[in-house]
Amino acid sequence: MNKNIVILGTQWGDEGKGKIVDVLTKSNSYVVRYQGGHNAGHTLVINKEKIILHLIPSGLLHNNVIGIISHGVVVSPIALFNEVKMLEKNGFFVKNRIFISNSSPLILKYHIDMDIAREKKLGRKALGTTGRGIGPAYEDKISRRALLVGDLKNRDKLYIKLEEIVEYYNHQLVSFYNFPAIDYKKIFKNLLPIIDFFHDMIQDTTHILHTIIKNKKNIIFEGAQGSFLDIDNGSYPYVTSSNSTIGGVITGTGLGPKNFHYILGVTKVYSTRVGYGPFPTELFDHIDKHFSNYGQEFGSTTGRKRRTGWLDAVLLNRAVHLNSLSALCLTKLDVLDGLKEIKICIAYKNIHTLEIIKYPTMYDLENIEPIYEVHPGWNTNTKGITKFHFLPKEAQNYIHRIEEITKIPVDIISTGPDRLHTIFMKNFSIF
Repeated sequence: MNKNIVILGTQWGDEGKGKIVDVLTKSNSYVVRYQGGHNAGHTLVINKEKIILHLIPSGLLHNNVIGIISHGVVVSPIALFNEVKMLEKNGFFVKNRIFISNSSPLILKYHIDMDIAREKKLGRKALGTTGRGIGPAYEDKISRRALLVGDLKNRDKLYIKLEEIVEYYNHQLVSFYNFPAIDYKKIFKNLLPIIDFFHDMIQDTTHILHTIIKNKKNIIFEGAQGSFLDIDNGSYPYVTSSNSTIGGVITGTGLGPKNFHYILGVTKVYSTRVGYGPFPTELFDHIDKHFSNYGQEFGSTTGRKRRTGWLDAVLLNRAVHLNSLSALCLTKLDVLDGLKEIKICIAYKNIHTLEIIKYPTMYDLENIEPIYEVHPGWNTNTKGITKFHFLPKEAQNYIHRIEEITKIPVDIISTGPDRLHTIFMKNFSIF
């Protein structure tokens, strides 16, 4: 029987999913991106070289792996083209190993301009988007006016549709946001050189996935962002525009629930967040500087400094329940090296009523303070350790405590950015 693995984030993104996808696809045939767009950034370290991917599934850096971008993803054809070319310059040739869903919505210049215009108009109330046009592209999908990847195969219809939709956007951009008008002819002209490049990649990916499963091949499903950026389950309105929890895998691929056999939640051993929105365990002291410096906590897409804080086990438990997680993968354990004490948030207290809250709604997050459990740190260097029993006892106890709190096992521990810096608590060769 084939074994299909879903890998998703349990925090606000940036948990290190890209590395884990890359490591696990070594023994898998296919890897699928199922939601989000090029606002996501997955950083990989291969032979000490840093590679940042935005649309291309992380596992494609293995030559034997086929990548699929399914219809839950919004696709910027120009960004994808540039990413393929970037990989070729680095010695990774993926053009003939990618399929793109013909039903994926396109991201074009008018989406980007609208994204930027709205953030500028909001001023201090801005949501902190990446300015990549993700939200407007998903809006077009829901409003049933989106141009799809499949439209690239018919140039005449594409030209007509572009004229219609650009007129719709120009009315808003010029009249309300005071932005320059967009020339649909220029968009069309810029698309022409890359249409032929993508022609053979554009397929019915749902059919391909069902065929793969019928042939009993293994698949990894790679999520973008994290559970609390989910449009329905996250800290709204400071969220992304897609479902980054488990439901997004089903709607974003066209596969039913019985096709997913193991759901791995990736979490840092501390917390980070990019942009605005509630962050109960956020730090502003020397520990924040420690996490930022040693964890290199700067967004791979935006370059913005990430906000940092202690591990929030309250939200982690919520992510376990939201996603029916099979197990956890803990990343960046080595960043905790040298700290005298390490804290885990195990509950919240309402600052007004003093009520103890263990399962908050998103409305609770603005008026609470964390209740911490304190654990001893360690001075031993854990970077690059590949066996659990080589970890200092304090680190082992910290990991076991996370298992106790979440009531699911920790199956993978990342002790550094390289592929080899990984502890496996489970035999993944059976998958």
